[in-house]
Amino acid sequence: MGFKCGIVGLPNVGKSTLFNALTETAAAQAANYPFCTIEPNVGRVAVPDERLQRIAAIARSAQVIETQIEFVDIAGLVRGAAQGEGLGNQFLANIREVDAIVHVLRCFEGGDVTHVEGRVDPLADAETVETELMLADLDSLERRVPSLAKKAAQGDKEAKVEASVLGQALELLRQSKPARLVQPKDAEEEKALARAQLLTGKPVLYVCNVDEGDAADGNALSQAVFAKAAAEGARAVVISAAIEAEIATMDPADREPFLADLGLTETGLARIIRAGYELLGLLTFFTAGPKESRAWTVERGARAPQAAGAIHSDFERGFIRAETIAYEDYLACNGEAGAREAGKLRSEGKDYVVQDGDVLLFRFNV
Repeated sequence: MGFKCGIVGLPNVGKSTLFNALTETAAAQAANYPFCTIEPNVGRVAVPDERLQRIAAIARSAQVIETQIEFVDIAGLVRGAAQGEGLGNQFLANIREVDAIVHVLRCFEGGDVTHVEGRVDPLADAETVETELMLADLDSLERRVPSLAKKAAQGDKEAKVEASVLGQALELLRQSKPARLVQPKDAEEEKALARAQLLTGKPVLYVCNVDEGDAADGNALSQAVFAKAAAEGARAVVISAAIEAEIATMDPADREPFLADLGLTETGLARIIRAGYELLGLLTFFTAGPKESRAWTVERGARAPQAAGAIHSDFERGFIRAETIAYEDYLACNGEAGAREAGKLRSEGKDYVVQDGDVLLFRFNV
């Protein structure tokens, strides 16, 4: 599995410029006026992982296939969205469909780009968007929780679970706190909370869009955003959407020296993906052979049959075992044959918890 991130923020903070750069397309029109992105644009981009290239070289694979991440560029939100202002209803509907929120904040002072509220204050921008999401969730739960509580009192077990966990979310929202701070007491409550698709229940990655000169170390505005993220248990990264847009048009061979000249060691895309993986608790495992080497994504804690299911449902249904080599062992032993000979290839059963970097070969029977 990959994961789906919705790029959100106020108009003219650099969302569409970032989207274009990340997906190396011009699918989202970037223009200096609000709502130039009206329909959500969707792009899929390969997740860069040097480990895959090394594995493929050892396996002499004819093809290399990266795992992918999906970005959705969602129309800019304005104050009053929860009451349908601007493109509010559409914004809120689109954001329900994503796994995580990539919240782009303007952290540059340049006056040639118009800010929708006439000032540069990323913390106020973040509060504007968060407030609208909270108001939408509050309206939804104030209608749902009393009904669930009534059903729970009548003995409905499922309603009792939902009333408990959504009641916690409602209390948090009434205190102007997001639903992602809810702490479900068990797996049932966790599932009930996920089913509710609360806007403020989604994990958030703040992206501080800075000028080119601040891309390496950030600035005072981005530092304030990082402090906010730390206080919330969220993540934050610094990028320059302008730099990312330029990199997207470059020959790959020119990118590394260009980044080095700017004091950067990697692209903003790589930072966003790594932060996203951490935020969503994802890991990568690999399959390798002469035909292809491929990266796959599963949630941390996934067991071997679930990982097999990421490749094909038949693999999970008929799972027998997973022949497993740790990434470092695969490199050190120069591939599967060497690992087998050195005793580094393990046969793991249904209870094996997949580790990041595992090279797996599934045995199954359907």
